[in-house]
Amino acid sequence: MNNKAYPTWFAGGALLLYGVFVLVPAVLGLGFSFTDWSAYSTDIHWVGLDNFAAIFDPNSNYLSAIQNTVLFTVATIALKTVIALGLAILLTSGVKKLSYLFRALIFLPAVLPILIVGVIFQSVLNPDTGLLNSTLRLIGLGGLAQQWLTDVSIALWSVIGVDTWRGVGYIMVILIAGLQSIPRDYYEAASIDGASGRQTFWHITLPLLMPVLLVTTVLNLLYGLRVFDMVFVLTNGGPGFATQTVYTTIFQDFSLGRYGTATALSSLFFVVMLVLSFFVIRVMRPRHEG
Repeated sequence: MNNKAYPTWFAGGALLLYGVFVLVPAVLGLGFSFTDWSAYSTDIHWVGLDNFAAIFDPNSNYLSAIQNTVLFTVATIALKTVIALGLAILLTSGVKKLSYLFRALIFLPAVLPILIVGVIFQSVLNPDTGLLNSTLRLIGLGGLAQQWLTDVSIALWSVIGVDTWRGVGYIMVILIAGLQSIPRDYYEAASIDGASGRQTFWHITLPLLMPVLLVTTVLNLLYGLRVFDMVFVLTNGGPGFATQTVYTTIFQDFSLGRYGTATALSSLFFVVMLVLSFFVIRVMRPRHEG
């Protein structure tokens, strides 16, 4: 057998599995999104764009879920990136032995199962006996105690805070790897020229770190738009629809037997993720790469 054919044969199995378990269901889902497929009838009829029109109906809860998803995505991208970048810079410029310990401690939440994180923070954020409110009362700041997961105005921000706590270590590790790949010669030359720390960051660190920031931004973007488990274990979309996201809504629609609308929303956000990812890559890609 020709050696050049080996890569094709090795890739064939993976491509076959990908096609059967990913591409075929995706195409079928797209087709069903134009039907009235549901658990309440054995007949399936073509309804065109009716399911998509229902998603954008001002009187529906779908727009609220989309708004919450966008807010969650933007907020977590900003918080994780800023905090992780600050930690990465701090931990690559300090005492190495201590920095390794702090890196491990900060990264630890990223490997915890989300179910465990949810159970822990349901206890921590309990309004009566939770650690957070109890600590606030202990130090004389009881007025800041809140109904963290049951107050409509702050429940989503509480979920955002917990998710940031869990995910910032993962982004930090990626950024540390990016910082360590920047040649030290640039910093030495900047120091000789009398550049300040701020100038060094804006003109050396940030531009050279942009490819890594591109990767972390796309990862955070895709995660934020698909968020389900963190919301599900903390609030299950409540109180009311305050923390409902696109994928918790899809889950609920499938649970209620509204398969056509659920597949329409899923197909719509699949396209949104593709477009946004392409746009982010185009905007953030270093200019010298084309």
